[in-house]
Amino acid sequence: MNILTIIAVASGGAIGATSRLLINTAVNKHFVHALPLGTLTVNFLGSLLIGVLFAYFHLNTSLSPHLKTFLITGMLGALTTYSTFAIESFFLLESGHYAHAFANMALNLFGTIFFAGAGYLTLLHFTK
Repeated sequence: MNILTIIAVASGGAIGATSRLLINTAVNKHFVHALPLGTLTVNFLGSLLIGVLFAYFHLNTSLSPHLKTFLITGMLGALTTYSTFAIESFFLLESGHYAHAFANMALNLFGTIFFAGAGYLTLLHFTK
């Protein structure tokens, strides 16, 4: 690993973490709900974007590995948040909101897989 890789991850992480804060805050402010919709939104968005980016990188193999690291590991790694999803699900379970907890878990699990695949397949489809 070299210094450029570290800078790529750190700078992408700063953008991703800031984006997560802004998106999470906006969604939770405007869509008050029993489910943690802000976390769900960033996880869906991040999954869609990772699908799109992997398809793009698949089609454009000459791109810089530092760009890939910046976008995937740095930006999307900081944008999406499994640890927040985990603790929010735990709190829903602990407070006895079992239906909301399981809905949150199912939506995060299946929704993120769906969005990752949708992003990947959409970009591949539109580049044919």
